[in-house]
Amino acid sequence: MDNGIFQVYEDEIQSLEEEITLLSEKYEDSQQETTFFSDKEILMSKKSFQRECQGESEGHESSSDLKAQLESLETDLSFLMKLTGIQFTGHSKKTVEKTRNRTVQKHRLSGNCYPLSFQLEFQLLEMQNKDNVSTVVTDLSISMESGEDSDLSKFVSR
Repeated sequence: MDNGIFQVYEDEIQSLEEEITLLSEKYEDSQQETTFFSDKEILMSKKSFQRECQGESEGHESSSDLKAQLESLETDLSFLMKLTGIQFTGHSKKTVEKTRNRTVQKHRLSGNCYPLSFQLEFQLLEMQNKDNVSTVVTDLSISMESGEDSDLSKFVSR
C-alpha cells in the first residue's frame, strides 16, 4: 500500500484521540459543577428550613430573626420577579481556585425574562483580610438564544 494512505489514517487517528481528550476534559468539568436545582428541590429545602425553625424553641431569637429575614427576602424576590419579569430557572457553581484568603467561583445562572431565555455567567472573586471580606464580580457574560431577536442578543452580549 501507499504511505500516503497510512498517513491519512494516522492523521485521522490522531485527530480522534485529540477529540476524545477534549471531550473527556469537558465531561470531567461538567461533573465537578454543581447541579441545577429545580423549583421542587428549592421548595423542599425551604420547607425543611421552616420545619427546623419551627422545631426549635421560641426562646431563640436568632432562629426567629432568621425566619423573618428569610420571609422578607422571599417577599423582595417575588416583587422583583414581578417587576422585572426575570425568573431564574437554574444555577450552577464551580470552585475554580481556593486558597487561605482567596476564593474564585464560577457561577452560571439560566432563566427567562418574559419570553426571552438567557444564560448569565460570571466569576466571583472573594478576598479575605484580617478584618473584612471583599467580593468582586469578574468575567461577566450574558448570552441569549438567538432567533427573532438576534439584534437584541448581540446588543446584550456587548
